Amino acid sequence: MNEDIEAFIENQLAAWPTARENYAALRGVRVKTLRMDGTGYRIQCNPARIVSSGARVDDRSIRRRACFLCEANRPPEQRGIRVLDGRYEFLLNPYPIFPRHLTIASTRHEPQRIAPRVDDLLRLARLLPGYTLFYNGPRCGASAPDHAHFQAGSRGFLPIEAQWKEQRRRLGGCGQSSLYALDDAPRRTLVIDAGSETEAAALLRTACRALPLPPGHDEPMVNLLCLYEARRWVLFLFPRRKHRPACYDAPGDARLLCSPASVDLGGVFILPVERDFERTDADGLRQILGEVCPTEAEFQTLQQRIQSTLAASASETLKQETR
Repeated sequence: MNEDIEAFIENQLAAWPTARENYAALRGVRVKTLRMDGTGYRIQCNPARIVSSGARVDDRSIRRRACFLCEANRPPEQRGIRVLDGRYEFLLNPYPIFPRHLTIASTRHEPQRIAPRVDDLLRLARLLPGYTLFYNGPRCGASAPDHAHFQAGSRGFLPIEAQWKEQRRRLGGCGQSSLYALDDAPRRTLVIDAGSETEAAALLRTACRALPLPPGHDEPMVNLLCLYEARRWVLFLFPRRKHRPACYDAPGDARLLCSPASVDLGGVFILPVERDFERTDADGLRQILGEVCPTEAEFQTLQQRIQSTLAASASETLKQETR
């Protein structure tokens, strides 16, 4: 599948000037590295991403614009590859963060929700072994909360892919699969390392059910990364308590256009404004993460709820096996 995707991307870049120019510009973006409490983060100054970072996603704004993921509203140059019985379409993202950046859009216009798409995420990851897939919740960085979609980017681009095994603490698991918490405050991450699709789905659903449901929300606030490698799935869950940090809407010089989503929490912060890139330091990054991620007490409560659920499930399984 990766060879087909590579050919598809090259064809799109040849036929689509906007995408070609933005991918060429990506090779020259400024990047700096910050270390915070032993964890490394990269900051990418990417002006093309102003389209996403600056998107207004309130209900009124969504109703007033055409959905850019619906086929009828896409640029004439944009083509797709349909997968999973035609229910999703691979599209080239014309405003890239990764050297290879795909949007995986539902072929139906329906809300961004993870609960009915857990199995789809795992199957899509298996179709794209050279990519890391990600999901942004409707109030966690998604610029199209009205149209269900995932995204995928080049494997190995996100620092957390290499960091997580050094920071993990096992909370429990099932079968040949485990669920971990990472010691990576103030980000606060859960990781699933699963040897089967069934176990990966069960642990992901367990973790999502343990997350709090904010008033007025249809699902818990969460960002996800998912990759498939060596017949195993690895999923990173980033619980959230706030959509955007206070600096996003701050007046005057205090404003910093940062809208964290899966890629940012995976270790690559995207700042489309050069002035924001230049002045962001480790203290500023810590402030942003501290606002949008759970507190230590909230994360401890979440871990306890997950462990209780896993223990109860293991006890029930044991009862059934001994009957």
